[in-house]
Amino acid sequence: MKPYSEMTKEELLELKRDLSDQYREFQGKNLTLDMSRGKPSAEQLDLSMGMMDVLSSDSDLTCEDGTDCRNYGGLDGISEAKELLADMIEVPADNIIIYGNSSLNVMYDTISRSVTHGVMGNTPWCKLDKVKFLCPVPGYDRHFAITQHFGVEMINVPMKEDGPDMDMVEKLVSEDESIKGIWCVPKFSNPGGCVYSDEVVRRMAALKPAAKDFRIMWDNAYVVHYLYEDNQPQILDILTECEKAGNPDMVYEFASTSKISFAGAGIAALATSKANIAEVKKSLTIQTIGYDKLNQLRHIRFYKNKQGIMEHMMKQAEILRPKFEAVEEILDNELSGLGIGTWTKPLGGYFISFDAMPGCAKAIVAKCKEAGMVLTGAGATFPYGKDPEDSNIRIAPSFPTVDEMKKAALLFTLCVKLVSVDKLLESK
Repeated sequence: MKPYSEMTKEELLELKRDLSDQYREFQGKNLTLDMSRGKPSAEQLDLSMGMMDVLSSDSDLTCEDGTDCRNYGGLDGISEAKELLADMIEVPADNIIIYGNSSLNVMYDTISRSVTHGVMGNTPWCKLDKVKFLCPVPGYDRHFAITQHFGVEMINVPMKEDGPDMDMVEKLVSEDESIKGIWCVPKFSNPGGCVYSDEVVRRMAALKPAAKDFRIMWDNAYVVHYLYEDNQPQILDILTECEKAGNPDMVYEFASTSKISFAGAGIAALATSKANIAEVKKSLTIQTIGYDKLNQLRHIRFYKNKQGIMEHMMKQAEILRPKFEAVEEILDNELSGLGIGTWTKPLGGYFISFDAMPGCAKAIVAKCKEAGMVLTGAGATFPYGKDPEDSNIRIAPSFPTVDEMKKAALLFTLCVKLVSVDKLLESK
């Protein structure tokens, strides 16, 4: 079929009648499909059930240094847990703090502490007239929610194939002292699946911000979330690159096992310079007496080491890969050559990013909902929930079954076609 933009009004109207008939058929199926969040499926979670058995009332609950994991103490995590997550994200164990179940919580705390107490002796953000953050778009909605919650002004930065537009980032941070940070998902970015190139990582590490308290928020959430065993792109270690560039304190790196073990029952980590760690621990001593060491021990006993994590993630890949490939195949078959949408083909992570014709995303999401499928809200991948082009839609293939994903993808492409036809008819 030729591109929709080349069709006459009569051809578009005929096409619309046919598509509308197909849509009514979908409505009659009473579907209940949910692709709104990147949740692990029950099948993925089943892979970690053995973790429930590694500790019991008869277990030795002391770690290697003799710490009794049942008791208080161990503010920054037990040493074995530090080593496990440090190996996973490829940083020295001395540069890491182990937290509770959520890296999102760690990111919230990091921003909150900067607002109330400042960074490295600099003025607390709450006492400044203006605080701004750079936000690569499309991006992770919960990053934007955190900064919005604290009244931080957000500036859109376009994502390229290999990461944020660094020309724009370098210019903005060097000229504006009120810009205090940037959100980054450097590996299999949410939602596009982008992997930052070596050049982008090096340029990020070498930034010369006007603000002394500027920080890179490096959310390495999908560091081991590969879809293919034989195609696993790597990124440079941002901590090392920052140190090389003379900016050792400029980055906070976050990670967790939330999508590795159990959602809501993982362990999280902050990796950063020793100077930053010392500052963070001053607050932690007030905030907590220590996080859940038994859960840390549970993870260590189950995975043992990074190799154990990687073997586990390849099992997850076997579950996730058919879902991603099903979506990509249907998008290719149904939409290629029509000129009404583009999409990413990630090698890992949890999402596929789809760009419809400008002015169509909200209508597509609404039309899908009318037929029984819930998607992430249009605009969610932009600060303030406002996509200037109203074009980006995040597709989350992880939770449904493969068969459900096929139905969802067919319905989605149908809705894209219908809304696109309506959009084009407006100008005929």
